[in-house]
Amino acid sequence: MDLKDPPTDQLIALARLPIGSHACIRRIQGGRQLTHRLLSLGLRVGSEIELTQRRGGGVVVANAGTRVALGAGVAEKLLVERLPDVLDKSETA
Repeated sequence: MDLKDPPTDQLIALARLPIGSHACIRRIQGGRQLTHRLLSLGLRVGSEIELTQRRGGGVVVANAGTRVALGAGVAEKLLVERLPDVLDKSETA
């Protein structure tokens, strides 16, 4: 484990993240196939995402200008570190 990695008790499953929260993907609890599938969707360890919607048991996340829908099983396997909420640029002007 790298010294920059947060302790495991600070990581939560993406499925449990509140809507509108920003987070960084820290761990994928799945095999090579899941990791490659997420990579093809633009999601990898270190990606910063925003949870935008819940759809049944699944979620919709925004990442680098795109939105990706993930099923409930995948959302449980992505462990994220919640980031401080980011202010909208229009609020700071």
